[in-house]
Amino acid sequence: MKLSITVIGTGRMGSALAGSLLQSGYPTTVWNRTRQKTDPLARLGAIAASSVEEAVNAGEIIIVNVSDYEATKALLHSDAIASAIRGKLIVELTSGTPSGAREAAEWCTKHGANYLDGAIMATSDYIGTDAGTILLAGPREAFDTNRDVFRALGGNVQHVGEEPGRANALDSALLAIMWGVLFGTLHAIAVSQAEEIELGELARQWSATAPVIDGLVTDLIKRTSAGRFASDNETLSSISAHHGAMQHLLELMQFRGIDRSIVDGYDAIFKRAIAAGHLHDDFAALSHFLATGKQHAFDASH
Repeated sequence: MKLSITVIGTGRMGSALAGSLLQSGYPTTVWNRTRQKTDPLARLGAIAASSVEEAVNAGEIIIVNVSDYEATKALLHSDAIASAIRGKLIVELTSGTPSGAREAAEWCTKHGANYLDGAIMATSDYIGTDAGTILLAGPREAFDTNRDVFRALGGNVQHVGEEPGRANALDSALLAIMWGVLFGTLHAIAVSQAEEIELGELARQWSATAPVIDGLVTDLIKRTSAGRFASDNETLSSISAHHGAMQHLLELMQFRGIDRSIVDGYDAIFKRAIAAGHLHDDFAALSHFLATGKQHAFDASH
């Protein structure tokens, strides 16, 4: 017999999670602050709980997908809920910080529950599909025991470590890449429009350029991991080449009245590295000019 699951929070993502569980045959109880949001799931066979306590009591696994950890605290941190979660598995799929995940894990284990903290690396339409990616951190045994449940949520659900903050840390790192691309695209659109370039042309040229950029990102991660910061015969991009091109972009944006706040931040990082004598190093050397305390150690070793 399949485990009973509770999903707390049935916004777009929570509804997708609950819907996939129902489709896979799991008895599913749902709760949402706005009761009407549970109605479509109830029509699919879910039980709509009238309170958080009722929802928690109904499930052997409790999946939480609300706005943030503060919302989770407001819903779960009571004596009644603390008693109800004993012996159960809490799966927190709410966006947050690594420190927030660690605090949540501490509270759950203190009250006798297992805890996995997760990051959903997908939009709601990917939930339940083979490409659906969810990162989970916490006790490996809790993950392995419930693989079938997680498989119902997506074909690429991964255990990324025992430390409960790991999934959210990876989430933040990957979002940093995503936002870099999205804001870069906004800048590209602004430049194209200012220079009267059709956006269809921008899209075509991006398709041709994307594999090059993907290769640069992969190389940057590999070189930083290996500690290869000086330029060598395999360098794909140096600080000097990128800094020179950045000045042209800054000049164009200034001339066209395009907001420079983000690219000025990039330029400030370039200038710190150049002032420290790293103009001709590999682009990977810039990694030492983002983290407090790393720059001096890097300069002392070079």
